[in-house]
Amino acid sequence: MVSAVLASRVERAWAALDEVPDPEVPALSVRDLGIVRDVVDHGAELEVVLTPTYSGCPATEVIERGVLDALHAQGLGPARATLRRAPAWTTDWISAEGRRKLHEYGIAPPGPADAEGYQPVRIVRRQPAIACPRCGSAHTERTSAFGSTACKALYRCLDCLEPFEYFKPI
Repeated sequence: MVSAVLASRVERAWAALDEVPDPEVPALSVRDLGIVRDVVDHGAELEVVLTPTYSGCPATEVIERGVLDALHAQGLGPARATLRRAPAWTTDWISAEGRRKLHEYGIAPPGPADAEGYQPVRIVRRQPAIACPRCGSAHTERTSAFGSTACKALYRCLDCLEPFEYFKPI
């Protein structure tokens, strides 16, 4: 591990961003979620490049503020956040650690998006079995296409009877 004195400003910024929770799924950091795309040291200021989970994400401003506050708290400012919407965010950007944290939080993590990085919308679609994050059973059913946010669906385990959310792949 590199000491804080020897770590570059960019490395220290990445470490600070590990502590910024996502406002909609606070079990994950914005870094776990994969919305922090880059940190660039321009000398006079740091630039943090963010890709929101979708272009109309209502938490974007809260995330920007959390990112800038975290950098300021570590004495890494001045800093600015830049939104980069292309390429579009995909659930494939969620880190392995983020997927583990989702599962532990009680949200079934998403499977991979298709090869082009998106899931086509289909009227009728067979969904592979979603394993219950509580007991591991694949004997589950979707109760609603949408959960607390548009990126999640509601499920129920037919074995342990517990409800849970599933983070949909996009």
